Amino acid sequence: MREYSSPVKVEVAAESRLPDTLFARADEEPDAVALRRQEAGQWRDVTCARFRDDVVAVAKALIAAGVEHGDRVGLMSRTRYEWTVIDYAIWSAGGVTVPIYESSSQEQISWILSDSGSRAVFAESAEHAARIEAVRADLPALEHIWQIDGPAWAEFQRTGAEVADSTVHERRTAGTADELATLIYTSGTTGRPKGCELTHRNLLFTILNVVHGPLHEVFSIEGRSTLLFLPLAHSFARIIQIGCVESRTVMGHFPSTGPEVIDALGTFRPTFLLAMPRVFEKVYNKAEQKAVSEGRGRIFRAASETAVAYSRALDTGRVPLSLRLRHALFERLVYGKILAAVGGQARYSVSGGSALGERLGHFFRGVGLTIIEGYGLTETSAPTGVNSPSKNRIGTVGPPLPGVSHRIADDGEILVKGDHVMRGYWRNEKATAEAFDEDGWYRTGDLGRLDEDGYLSITGRKKEIIVTAGGKNVAPAVLEDRLRSHALVSQCMVVGDNRNFVSALITIDPEAFEFWKQQNSKTGEIPAMVADPDLVAAVQEAVDDANTAVSRAESVRKFTILPVDFSEEGGQMTPSLKVKRHVVAKQFSDEIEGLYDG
Repeated sequence: MREYSSPVKVEVAAESRLPDTLFARADEEPDAVALRRQEAGQWRDVTCARFRDDVVAVAKALIAAGVEHGDRVGLMSRTRYEWTVIDYAIWSAGGVTVPIYESSSQEQISWILSDSGSRAVFAESAEHAARIEAVRADLPALEHIWQIDGPAWAEFQRTGAEVADSTVHERRTAGTADELATLIYTSGTTGRPKGCELTHRNLLFTILNVVHGPLHEVFSIEGRSTLLFLPLAHSFARIIQIGCVESRTVMGHFPSTGPEVIDALGTFRPTFLLAMPRVFEKVYNKAEQKAVSEGRGRIFRAASETAVAYSRALDTGRVPLSLRLRHALFERLVYGKILAAVGGQARYSVSGGSALGERLGHFFRGVGLTIIEGYGLTETSAPTGVNSPSKNRIGTVGPPLPGVSHRIADDGEILVKGDHVMRGYWRNEKATAEAFDEDGWYRTGDLGRLDEDGYLSITGRKKEIIVTAGGKNVAPAVLEDRLRSHALVSQCMVVGDNRNFVSALITIDPEAFEFWKQQNSKTGEIPAMVADPDLVAAVQEAVDDANTAVSRAESVRKFTILPVDFSEEGGQMTPSLKVKRHVVAKQFSDEIEGLYDG
């Protein structure tokens, strides 16, 4: 199969804009709960009317400050209620939202605000505002910096008190679906980030065809809700934010992806989750570690094998009685505790960013949490394809969204067409021209294959393909995704371009390392332990497992354990947690050379 198209479910009218549903619902059912926000450790309901009023207050202040139709406004903050309010307020004032990761450096902030020509920017904290102020001399278009935390926030909203409601209405309804809604800057694994121009049509077309298409079951459950904790500056969380508004799903916010999010999930109790594979790997590994530490390791392993077997049996349409009985037993002993860790109500989770792996996909479905994998890029308004709960082909990222076409080029590259594809890169005609082929298909840069039903499998990244000295093409993603699924492994990077064999740089997960030390009666920190024979042997097990997924010529022959983890602060990772391969190769060039000496 070289090309597959899915029929469209929802067309977007020319006059449609993103805030429309928010305002219509506030008029229809003002007292219905739209969101819940955390205040003093408690989740408080936010009604549709209150949400609209908060949006209008910020929109009025923007208009009073001189923000005109089409002006760009930056937004630098962690995931929180105000993020969503500001986003919809900018749209309601006719503006364009320019998200900035709260972890961005001064250089990144300067580039995004200057390239976008932003007239104003919201900063969550005084520290964020200081980072912006430090580069303000390089930003002649920037007129305002507004802080969200502290008393300045209420003062800012009061500045719009004299602006009439009718003015906001005129601004909100003045534009069309094809006007620019947001500039989302790519992570920039190579070179400077590019601003993806996404219109109101792009975002509405994407989420409406998701909500009424493959994820209809997820977005139509009675009492549906989700807790957003991934950065809203990323297109993945952003499209789900819009999906919650469009589908009338109760939405909450939490400002961290750290361990404390588990407590927040436990109190919020969402019906579905939005996460990346690393989250599920950690949930699995922690559950296993806890069971082992309590002397129940054998029970957990049996429960895990049963969950995987049960899920695989579901695919055949027949679950043997003996398997059903074992599954029912472990449901009481093990599975319920795992589900309770994420609130006890979630039955679905949408996953993206990298491959989950078949074993984890089957394990969680067997436990009772169906993980629905999808695929997309910022340039495609996040998803371009996704599985559905009822037709979940684990190991794939699903067929194209309704109204979307996928094609596999002669060299294996995935090409995409549809109203979800950006209109281009901001002020970068050269990059825009290079991003599309002569027939108007967007070049994703990823490699994949389509099965007979149009389900897409990702096989690698075109620019990351390693060609060994023997001429063998190796897709690092297959090995790296498998390696990262091991509890001890945090990050890894496969190398071997123009070399005689494939090797890997591997970092250790600090949390898993502490547990490993206890189990193996070890002392010392990671930097002093990278050559420890037992640690090396444990990582070798992960390497051996990853090698089962590839041919011998593609397998990792040597590896080295690095004394530090890859991080955004260290420059090795992007804010969306992608490895900057060129940076890692430069920083650890001596370690790479050491793998090939002798």
